Amino acid sequence: MKAEPEDQAKKMEPTKAELEILHVLWACGPSTVRFVNDKLNEQREVNYTSTLKVMQIMADKGILRRDERQMKHIYHAVEEEQKTKDHLLDKFVESVYQGSTGKLLMQVLGNKKTSKEDLDNIREILNRLENQ
Repeated sequence: MKAEPEDQAKKMEPTKAELEILHVLWACGPSTVRFVNDKLNEQREVNYTSTLKVMQIMADKGILRRDERQMKHIYHAVEEEQKTKDHLLDKFVESVYQGSTGKLLMQVLGNKKTSKEDLDNIREILNRLENQ
């Protein structure tokens, strides 16, 4: 049985380059290749043709949708940012920490100076979880 395109997009794990493009589209909304490439070039040098090729591949994979109704093609992210991040985080926790979010959290807190604001937010989340 063939998987539905939406199911394939949910299972798709974007590469680092694809994630960079997704971040631009999530932050700025549907955009042309030129706009995305210009935004990427604010961070590092990227050739237009490279951005175009990656975005075409992403459209073929079902990660992006291309609107061809106008002269300039507009690309849209298929999945919402949070849904993609949740999927990637779940896969990461499962593969690196054997599914233990506690191990992940202790590693993160142990490796980096955590701000008071971050600690307060973590306490708030923990309190909510305990009271459920």
